[in-house]
Amino acid sequence: MTHDVDVYETQEWLDSLHATIRHAGPERAAFLLKKLFDHAMAKGVALPPAITTPYRNTIATEKEKRMPGDLFMERRIRSLIRWNALAMVMRANDNDEGLGGHIASFSSAATLYDVAFNYFFRGNDDGHLGDLIYFQGHSAPGIYARSYLEGRFDEQQLDSFRREVDGNGLSSYPHPWLMPDYWQFPTVSMGLGPIQAIYQAHVMRYLSARDLVARGDRKVWAFLGDGECDEPETLGAISLAGREQLENLIFVVNCNLQRLDGPVRGNGKIMQELEGVFRGAGWNVIKVVWGRHWDILLEKDKSGMLQKRMDEVCDGDLQNYKANGPAYTREHFFGAYPELKELADELTDDDIRKLNRGGHDPFKVYAAYAEAVAHKGQPTVVLAQTVKGYGLGDAGESANITHSVKKLDKEALKQFRDRFAIPLTDDQLDDVPYYRPAPDSPEMKYMRERREQLHGFVPSRRPDFEPLNIPALEAFQSQLSGSGERELSSTMSFVRVLSQLVKDKNIGQRVVPIVPDEARTFGMEGMFRQLGIYSSAGQKYTPHDSNQIMYYKEDKKGQILEEGINEAGAMSAWIAAATAYSNSHCPMIPFYVFYSMFGFQRIGDLAWAAGDIQARGFLIGATSGRTTLNGEGLQHQDGHSHLMAHTIPNCKSYDPTYGFELAVIIQDGLKRMYEQQENCFYYITTMNENYVHPDMPQGTEEGIIRGIYLLKGGKKTKAAEPRVQLMGAGSILREVEAAADILRNDYGVESDIWSVTSVNELTRDGQRCQRDNLLKPDAEAQVPYLTQVLADKKGPAVLATDYIKSYGEQLRAFIPQNCGGAAGFKVLGTDGFGRSDTRKKLRHFFEVSREFIVLAALSSLAEEGKHFTKDDLLKARKALGIAADKNDPTLC
Repeated sequence: MTHDVDVYETQEWLDSLHATIRHAGPERAAFLLKKLFDHAMAKGVALPPAITTPYRNTIATEKEKRMPGDLFMERRIRSLIRWNALAMVMRANDNDEGLGGHIASFSSAATLYDVAFNYFFRGNDDGHLGDLIYFQGHSAPGIYARSYLEGRFDEQQLDSFRREVDGNGLSSYPHPWLMPDYWQFPTVSMGLGPIQAIYQAHVMRYLSARDLVARGDRKVWAFLGDGECDEPETLGAISLAGREQLENLIFVVNCNLQRLDGPVRGNGKIMQELEGVFRGAGWNVIKVVWGRHWDILLEKDKSGMLQKRMDEVCDGDLQNYKANGPAYTREHFFGAYPELKELADELTDDDIRKLNRGGHDPFKVYAAYAEAVAHKGQPTVVLAQTVKGYGLGDAGESANITHSVKKLDKEALKQFRDRFAIPLTDDQLDDVPYYRPAPDSPEMKYMRERREQLHGFVPSRRPDFEPLNIPALEAFQSQLSGSGERELSSTMSFVRVLSQLVKDKNIGQRVVPIVPDEARTFGMEGMFRQLGIYSSAGQKYTPHDSNQIMYYKEDKKGQILEEGINEAGAMSAWIAAATAYSNSHCPMIPFYVFYSMFGFQRIGDLAWAAGDIQARGFLIGATSGRTTLNGEGLQHQDGHSHLMAHTIPNCKSYDPTYGFELAVIIQDGLKRMYEQQENCFYYITTMNENYVHPDMPQGTEEGIIRGIYLLKGGKKTKAAEPRVQLMGAGSILREVEAAADILRNDYGVESDIWSVTSVNELTRDGQRCQRDNLLKPDAEAQVPYLTQVLADKKGPAVLATDYIKSYGEQLRAFIPQNCGGAAGFKVLGTDGFGRSDTRKKLRHFFEVSREFIVLAALSSLAEEGKHFTKDDLLKARKALGIAADKNDPTLC
């Protein structure tokens, strides 16, 4: 019912509510309303959903915490930052390259950042653990401009914005890899900042619960745009933050109502939409909609029509009002109702122009932040309405094209200068100079004092840490010695290595096992009771399997992070743990174990961010390979994750077969990352196929780490006798070993068997040698490691992996002539879509089985024209059970 059938009764209820508020306070009024609501629901009264509030500021004017600083000084500083950000982008584009940059985003958010810098962001000086801040990527020029005023950058560095190749340049967006002492997090791949911020806050609580790093009152801040909230990753994990009551997390959503091309919700209200989403997920929501110049109008409006108009107008019109000016606003906003027209008659056009949005009012922003940092029991989101391109005037304020504005003409520069009182003459504007007051000026003193009180400059990043005491390789003797007669998977071998690490007295507490929701699939359920699954609430229920040894155990001090069916969340948790060495000065050793197909393919952008952020840890692609997962089929079978891993420069990827290989790789990785502090992380694939694991051959450690070693040398042969070099990796290495037996027993061909633990590491080594030889022709030629180990061998080379041929093809250039050279190199791989069947049939289908390896080896020997003819190959093909008209796996 929308029509009021008894206005007098309605007024009596309202008067009663007002009396309660006046005499007993708003808390009592809220209690009574909740009681009425519950009683109405119990009586079956249909009530409208109440997850949004009227389109006005959440904090009432009389309850705002007062900003304590010097408003005029801060406005002066903010104006200088605006100017220098604008100048930096314009000067960067004053060249033939057109380097780009963004003006509008920071112009919109300047006050949101400025208030936080002046009062809330805490730095890392004097051993203090500061706040973790995810700056919105497109606002980078404004952050640089502030650092310039603070004296952290000089003019030459600002002029090197987006000019990084020659060194000392400023990266286009936040990139820790490029500016390792400055930026904490990469954020411009929109959506990744918010989800990572949530899991940073989550892992911060985890570290505190395990008594590793005291959380104190540290905060994780994430600044994002309203358009960015359409990215699934942005809102995909907010329920976790609400459920875990992450009171150490604050989102600031700059609601300038515009995406890159136009309105976010032109036909709706994005702030209301986001309020409902966040409130429904258990967040504390603070809306900062209107600036203080609206307060008087709202107080004067006794009819309620102003609030009604605020509630009903859509975002597209709000953009129009700002873009088209006071006269348009007077006619189309205030002119909608007689009561509003009368209210506006008292206002001049200049008064209407000054009716600012809440995100541009430092008093309103301060009040919101003060409440956010003090709030307990919930994460907080501040939804602040601003104007995109604020201050650009006719050059693009609140215009659809504003995101692409890189330059202002002379007249627009004058307007900007005058609006923000920049002390530059008309003639000086031609060069768009930077402006920084003298070091002893009041502005500079004020900025320094504020940062000193807040423990130093922001952003800042700590890149180093105290090395960890890593166990020697001998500590993994049980893996180095093989499995005897027992068959087990390499995934289970990994679990044994992990179990050993968590027991280590030096680093055991720093190991963080992370799984999405398949610990039992990977054989990790034994760790449930041993380590516990972290839960901020502990375990309030009795698990049904509590009478079993490996029951499901949740614990406030649990060591395992189990993030549910949520690969992006689990990866974000891994990134948070993998950067704890920098963000919390506490190096952690995370192992994220996942179905390899749902790793890099699913979260490739986050994996790239992990490289940028200089993460350290291990990604374990369990159940890997296209043919090892019999029965699972197309979407589960991974034939390309190693190629995807190879795209990340500081990711070292390995595809081991045996337990001793795993032990060597993991121990070396620990030493490199946590002892020698090498800037890298690891991707290691494991399988679920059971087989016997042999002892480690002597002297193979270096080869395992560098990517290839001789697993089994064939018998000595005479020069005229046939011989081949068989290479295999992962689940196909055992097919290679079986193929060597067939070649020896049925065709008189001897084989050297090579385990290729990392095609990618061999490729990088070979490419480095090629580059060195290109640049230094006068120096001794560098020889790739693969070429070196094959240098005294003979016979053509064949490589078979469980990954697509492109993976193995990377090695072609490094095969020496004595082994057939590039032309004679045969590569077998699993191109095409996966499918369900037995391992044996899958390997035959994808042409990587022992039979195809044998045929490839015989074919290479036949091409040499010494040992086998085409007729021999036809006989061999028949004997091996390979049909000439067999289906091409890439076409079916």
